[in-house]
Amino acid sequence: MKRIVLVGGGHAHLLVLRQIARCKPPDVEVTLLSPSRWQYYSGMLPGWIAGTYRREECRIDLQALSASANACFLEDGACEIHAEDRTVGTTTGRLLQYDFLSLDIGSETACDSLQPLGAPLLPVKSPDFHHRWEEFIKLCRMTPAFSAAVVGAGAAGVELALAVHTGLLKVRPDVRVTLICGPDGPLDQLGASAQSIAAKFLRHAGIEIVYQRVVGTAEGVRMPDGRSIAAHCVLAATGARAPAWLGHSRLGLDVDGFVAVDDCHRSRTHPNVFAAGDVCSRDSGAIQKSGVQSVRLGPVLAHNLLAAAQGTPLRAYKPRRRSLYLLSGANGSAIACWGTWCSSGRWAWRLKDQIDRRFIRQFPRLPDTIAIPSASI
Repeated sequence: MKRIVLVGGGHAHLLVLRQIARCKPPDVEVTLLSPSRWQYYSGMLPGWIAGTYRREECRIDLQALSASANACFLEDGACEIHAEDRTVGTTTGRLLQYDFLSLDIGSETACDSLQPLGAPLLPVKSPDFHHRWEEFIKLCRMTPAFSAAVVGAGAAGVELALAVHTGLLKVRPDVRVTLICGPDGPLDQLGASAQSIAAKFLRHAGIEIVYQRVVGTAEGVRMPDGRSIAAHCVLAATGARAPAWLGHSRLGLDVDGFVAVDDCHRSRTHPNVFAAGDVCSRDSGAIQKSGVQSVRLGPVLAHNLLAAAQGTPLRAYKPRRRSLYLLSGANGSAIACWGTWCSSGRWAWRLKDQIDRRFIRQFPRLPDTIAIPSASI
């Protein structure tokens, strides 16, 4: 019996558990370690902020999914890995032993420049994002001329700004939202067409675009020329950084602290450790940090974990050169990008909504009030 420990409930691990539930391998013992029973699907986060989805529609029940795969679910967080001893330490003091380990814990938001004392900062990758956003909604109800600033030039920043504007307008009519995207403008990595469409969406919503870099202050943010933008909350979608505790794991890391993996997503220094999603990197740079890539990787990771446990050949993951990106416009429309081609419309929103709802439906769930007993370790 081989012990497989899955750390994190990211996109790839969801599909690993789904595959294990289908094949029920008799020679492995699987444990999923995650700090919450609920895994919120990032693709539906802007829709939830905008008020399109209810909270319950956007999350996956990790406990029910684990039970379907005959896996043990532990509601606990990882805080250390001892790769030489093959153990994982948790925030509550557990020490889990493994034969094979897989990491799909995502990343943190890189926002050190926005963190002065007293700043009302909410990183998009914050583990308590949903709770804290609901607190900001309560504050908005009580605050005339409520203002929010979103910092980030990528797809997450654009979606977040549009969703925040739509969500806050449902609370009060005098809100102001600013997108701070730096000198290159929004969606610069997706090409000129995407930039033009995103700017049109933002202008139509009445969202101010600031083409400068900023630092945080206790009242909001400050630009290099000394001008300030006051904000009751600052939301950061400013890129990914690796969890600092990985630095003590003895795993091989890249220069930015992410787990270095080969084409099979196996650690380059510890062949019994795998990693997926934002927490890992490949030397070729062929894989982007996106949910689309993690979903496609999931079946390959499932094969490789079981193959490693059974001593059979692994399979390389080959990312597609292009992926379809669908960005919520929070107004019944969406932006669709495929390579350098970009378009928008209600058809794109209907397609995104259909894809997101279908993704959620493929995983089992129970009523929120029903808990499945988990084995203690």
